[in-house]
Amino acid sequence: MDFNSLLDKHELDVLFVSSPHNVRYLSGFVEGKDAKVVITRAGATLITDGRYIIEAAQQRFPHRILLKRTEMNRLLSEFFTGRVGIEAEHLSVAVLEGFKRDFPNLEFVSTSGIFEKLRQRKTSEEITHIRRAAALADQGFEHILPYIKPGVREIEVALELEFFLRKNGSEGLAFGTTVASGERSARPHGGASERKIQSGDLVTLDFGCVVGGYCSDMTRTVAVGKVSAELGALYQAVLEAQTLALEAVRPGVKGQELDSLARNHLENRGYGPYFTHGLGHGVGLFIHEGPSLGQTSEDTLEASNVVTIEPGVYIPNLGGCRIEDLVLVTENGHEVLSKSPKHLIEL
Repeated sequence: MDFNSLLDKHELDVLFVSSPHNVRYLSGFVEGKDAKVVITRAGATLITDGRYIIEAAQQRFPHRILLKRTEMNRLLSEFFTGRVGIEAEHLSVAVLEGFKRDFPNLEFVSTSGIFEKLRQRKTSEEITHIRRAAALADQGFEHILPYIKPGVREIEVALELEFFLRKNGSEGLAFGTTVASGERSARPHGGASERKIQSGDLVTLDFGCVVGGYCSDMTRTVAVGKVSAELGALYQAVLEAQTLALEAVRPGVKGQELDSLARNHLENRGYGPYFTHGLGHGVGLFIHEGPSLGQTSEDTLEASNVVTIEPGVYIPNLGGCRIEDLVLVTENGHEVLSKSPKHLIEL
């Protein structure tokens, strides 16, 4: 990365990077929450503490070890000069006040989205990690199906799924796993409760893996035995909406346009008020990144974006359904990374 050009573009002398995900993106340092990156005309430097002496020596650029947290500003005085950029969305008010107190002659400039925008276009290495995370999620879905049956608690299903994913290579959970059955499936992020799954339920599973620091995200909804005609129609409408949006994914399409394709279909089927979130989002080092695929999004898809396509319908006191794929935007269209079946599986 050309750091001098970056500083020139934003009219800065220094850029202080405090977002854990941006620290990892720039340096490769796994424990981004315990490190910072400071960028100057001389290059980039990683700052962390004594717990990570070995790891810091293995990163992409020089590092400094902070012996005491209280000495951070003293160390930064070696780098800070002129106009210092800060990540406004990631730096606390207390830290900024400390900077202004200790560096009264410097100008601190708020920045937003500098690296988040760069992170939207994945490299081949990043895509490889995301592919592996998506493939592991597919394996997890296949593994968990036999466990979903009447009398089993949602939390038991979630724990078995999470154990399988960790045992088979996931570095952690991309986010809290949702296993929501029956009326609870009307909660888009319902988590997993003590409720026992019952015959005739729809069960929504939303989960993600982490491989090489990169996330996957997939949702499938299955039926336990035969479901009512009303729930069957709901599922079919969501599947059709997802297919319409998915087929339109390609470079140059706005997130708002994709959202409208799915939303208009659900509105025409009478489910408009029950699609209560955006169509999707970018996925990478963080589970919710740009580009945004929502009703007000002005983001335009580009090749090498990785996004979700996840329409849903949630009807209180009845149930709900969401179907979500992880999708790579290619030069000429798209590639679906989530391979698990999407027809209504009856267990």
